[in-house]
Amino acid sequence: MADDLFKALADPTRRIILDELTEKSGQTLFEICSRLSMKHQLGISRQGISQHLAVLEAAGLVETRREGRYKFHDLNTAPLRRIAERWLGADAQGPEESTP
Repeated sequence: MADDLFKALADPTRRIILDELTEKSGQTLFEICSRLSMKHQLGISRQGISQHLAVLEAAGLVETRREGRYKFHDLNTAPLRRIAERWLGADAQGPEESTP
C-alpha cells in the first residue's frame, strides 16, 4: 500500500490534482480537466487525467462515487495519516525534543 501511495505522490501532475481536490472535493472529470487547463495551464488530455486519477484511486487517495451519469472524485487523506502515524507516532520525540 505504501508503495502505491509514494508512486502516486511522485508525479507533479497528480500532486496538482490532489491540490485541486483539497480546494474543492467532489469534482467531476470535466471540472478537474477545466481547472488544470485554466488555472495551471496544463495541456493534458481527459484520458491522461483519467489515468492519473486511476493511480490516485489505486493508492486510496481519491474515492469516486456515481450519481446518475456523473462520477465525482473526492480526496481521501486517510492513507496520508497512516503514513504520518507510522513514523510520527504520538509518543515519538524528534531530535530537538529529546533530552540527554
